[in-house]
Amino acid sequence: MKALVLSLAFAATALAAENKNPAVMAIGSPVPDFELPGIDGKNHKLAEYESAKVLCLIFTCNHCPDAIAAAVRMEEIHQAYKDKGVAVVAINSSNPLGLRPDELGYGPHGDSFEEMTPFAKENGWTFPYLYDGETQTLSATVGAQSTPHVFIFGEDRKLAYTGRMDDAARKTGPVEKSYVRDALDALLAGKPVATPTTRSFGCSTKWLWKKDEVAADQKNWEAKPVTLEKLDVETAKKLRENKSGNVRLINFWSTTCGPCVAEFPDLVDAYRRFQNRSFDFVTISLDPVDDQAKALKFLEKQHAALGDRTKASMEKEGRKSNNYLFAGDNPDLLAEAIDKEWTGAQPHTVLVSPEGEILWRHTGAVDPVEMRRQIVKAMEGMP
Repeated sequence: MKALVLSLAFAATALAAENKNPAVMAIGSPVPDFELPGIDGKNHKLAEYESAKVLCLIFTCNHCPDAIAAAVRMEEIHQAYKDKGVAVVAINSSNPLGLRPDELGYGPHGDSFEEMTPFAKENGWTFPYLYDGETQTLSATVGAQSTPHVFIFGEDRKLAYTGRMDDAARKTGPVEKSYVRDALDALLAGKPVATPTTRSFGCSTKWLWKKDEVAADQKNWEAKPVTLEKLDVETAKKLRENKSGNVRLINFWSTTCGPCVAEFPDLVDAYRRFQNRSFDFVTISLDPVDDQAKALKFLEKQHAALGDRTKASMEKEGRKSNNYLFAGDNPDLLAEAIDKEWTGAQPHTVLVSPEGEILWRHTGAVDPVEMRRQIVKAMEGMP
């Protein structure tokens, strides 16, 4: 039996490597054996759950908006059924190398093993969260299509239900129809599952083979032009007024500021994550005007370019660039125009709402996770 499981795992992984999405495991199939690392620092094996009446495996991730919305409901299911003999286990099926930056625009975390712990903590998870992203063997064997994708095995450890959790999608609040609860209730009562299969719906599994698409996206981004315009006080006021309809991140920096240089890749990364949403990124250099070429060279090296969506909204504002160098004589006027609370210390970052309100400010190098968390909060309910 074990040899058969290993053979199936190898075949599934080979299919993924050939750019083919593995088929969903058929109802009645036996649960594959596995041993995966968990966020508790231990490796977890299938045998650990042999005493459970029902085993519920949920293939999910940290980045997908569908998975993020379902995270609280997963814990609710665990709490509702843990004393009834149901073992709920979440498995991160995503390989971070298969993710483009713009697929990370709905939460503060990516899909690395290290980011699983804060994700689980923020959602109050008390059930195991395991990582299959490195080899994706188990995910390929069962055919995890998207996140989240549920596979429920009965006491005989044969697949009894596979598909989505419920019909809530990205909504919050009470769930009218839960396929998972219906399946669990039926199995615990010794009855067949009325609806054994549904489509999972959600972000597609980020298979490792998608790294070629990520590389192509990176190459395309690096080919984009980077510009730098001089900034006067009147334009600075318009930047703060923010008539773009976007949430706007503004960063004050200079090439001679060590923390500015160190944090800049995180700022560009944040912009690339949220570039296809209602978000834009503006940089303002406080280098001397005579050092404009030096500042531009730095921005080019950091690939501080414009996404297509931002370019369209920027042109509606009558602007030509997302990068500026302050050309005025009095920097106090710049501070007054954008953030009166700014002391002048660099780097300084502000998050501005579409109504021109400062939602968040930070002086010093940013914590990238906290910055992304603030951006997500600011864009709640926005496309």
